Amino acid sequence: LTLLLCTNHFIHNSTELLHRSLHLFARNSFLSHILYQYKMFARATRPLQRSLAPLGDRILIRKAVKETKTAGGILLPTDNAKESNEGTVVAVGPGLRDVSGVLHAPTLKAGDTVLLPKYGGTEIEIGDEKLNLFREDDILGKFD
Repeated sequence: LTLLLCTNHFIHNSTELLHRSLHLFARNSFLSHILYQYKMFARATRPLQRSLAPLGDRILIRKAVKETKTAGGILLPTDNAKESNEGTVVAVGPGLRDVSGVLHAPTLKAGDTVLLPKYGGTEIEIGDEKLNLFREDDILGKFD
């Protein structure tokens, strides 16, 4: 039982199954203590699930993967690959309000493919994924 509790792979893949099994065996104080330790360990090691909702006229974008093959078919190392200047819109803010209080909604929506400037934007990391946050004015164009 202790071996199962110490195995990260097992805990991440079958947390609920192990939790139910330990409840069946938790009849005495020793097993109750192990159940408590397991709950604390599982809570401390679970991956954080976060989401981000852009504010104002900001657009959350997932950049396209770098090209690792040239048009002639030559494979490039990933560190020398040309960085792509296009991406896919993941989330869109509600828009900006002008001086009179009128809300101007953004023209982009989630799923659009856009042309990005070479520099600019804010790179953020959510989990293991890198995303970029741009203002709508900074985005150069939208692909059809």
